[in-house]
Amino acid sequence: MRPRGFLARRDPDAIEEMDRPDCDPARLDRTYAQFGVVNAVVSGWRRTYTSLLRPAFSRDRTNTLLDIGAGGGDVPRTLARWARLDGFPLEVTAIDPDERAHAFATSRPPVAGLSFRRALSSELVAEGAVFDAVVSNHVLHHLDRGAFDSLLDDTERLARTVAVHSDIARHPLGYALFSAGTLPLPGSYIRQDGLTSIRRSYTPDELRAATRGREHWTVRTAVPFINLLVLERGLPAGADDA
Repeated sequence: MRPRGFLARRDPDAIEEMDRPDCDPARLDRTYAQFGVVNAVVSGWRRTYTSLLRPAFSRDRTNTLLDIGAGGGDVPRTLARWARLDGFPLEVTAIDPDERAHAFATSRPPVAGLSFRRALSSELVAEGAVFDAVVSNHVLHHLDRGAFDSLLDDTERLARTVAVHSDIARHPLGYALFSAGTLPLPGSYIRQDGLTSIRRSYTPDELRAATRGREHWTVRTAVPFINLLVLERGLPAGADDA
């Protein structure tokens, strides 16, 4: 269903409060802290991990994963924990250029196999880095067209086997549910910025149009109100099916 009313078109000019350099640092930290709860409920990373990421890993070698725009770090922490519980040796590199996000992420208790770095994906490309898997969470809707294309160009160079850019799918029902569901999360930017994010986000058809002509990229919508922009290149030798 195509969104109607004020959600009929993307609003790429809407600004999220937490992206402002002068936003309240206490509210920003509470936002980072609450992201873990929100992502666990709405982002569907468990299904993404089991269906797209885990099949690319092997128990016979050290696997590598890059999280681009990791924010407060809840998603890479979760992925590192799941891989460890499943018996996959995994080194996760989580990058974000924002010094505030990096400071929050590195202030949390360390997780085995996870490292945070304040960097851009282009810097890792310049270093010649390559990872078995590349992911991002709710990054695409933040980007203008040039940055969007650059991220996908970088991803194609960085990802050896699979990449998944997970983002919000703009939908009126999703907007209403998020508006109501985040009322119990006061003192942060979660509700206000989340609704702005939905206004900025793509529908599945818009995301397909934005990536038209790019080989190996597909848009999937297995999780309600979430777009998965997926790059798959086949499993490496030694990858496990379990």
